[in-house]
Amino acid sequence: MSLNNMTAIITGAGRDIGRACAIRLAAEGAKVALSYHSSSEGAESAVAEITKNGGSAIAVQADLNKQSDVDALVKKTVDAFGGVDILVNNTGGLVARKTISEMTIEHWNQVMSLNATSTFLMIKAVLPHMKKGSIINLASQAGRDGGGPGSIAYAASKGAVMTMTRGLAKELGPDIRANAICPGMIDTDFHNVFTKPEVRTHVANVSPVKREGVPDDIANLVYFLASDQSAFITGANYDINGGMVFS
Repeated sequence: MSLNNMTAIITGAGRDIGRACAIRLAAEGAKVALSYHSSSEGAESAVAEITKNGGSAIAVQADLNKQSDVDALVKKTVDAFGGVDILVNNTGGLVARKTISEMTIEHWNQVMSLNATSTFLMIKAVLPHMKKGSIINLASQAGRDGGGPGSIAYAASKGAVMTMTRGLAKELGPDIRANAICPGMIDTDFHNVFTKPEVRTHVANVSPVKREGVPDDIANLVYFLASDQSAFITGANYDINGGMVFS
């Protein structure tokens, strides 16, 4: 397995994309630390599944907008597994759909912090423990096209993650690579909450692949970017949207 003897932190790993990434990387031999905010059942069940299959994993509750929680997550990972080789920054969210005229500064700051600041805090915290490795940030198609109605703050925050990724690639190379993933319509709780069913059906029907994505689609790309199979790739922002947006 290509990730043997490597340690990965996956944030937002209690459900959906993060959980799928944790299981995928563990299946390839990585020791995995899953952070979660409130989805304890999903994180703990993923740990149980990984350990049942012979892997090593821990689950850590954390609010990644709190420096103390970020530091505790990294410390628990290093104490358990000895270091960090892979960081998957998956924590984030839309919070609510608000037009610019409806938006308060509190909403703007909350969304930017949830998506961009948490990514910054995690990267800064792991760097002292990451001599070589791969950082994979979850951005969004919204960072490419501005997002759907009421998602300007979310789109702006994900655009920031994309640009941060490019800067990291230049600053951290050659030993650490940094890439980002820009998912489109993926079958997750995000769209269960924030996207109307008829919109999801329409997007699936007009896409070249005629379906929504699933978390495993993202996890497979995360694995590729974490592994040496992508050794000559850094600073890239990968579209994964079934052909809905080309860049």
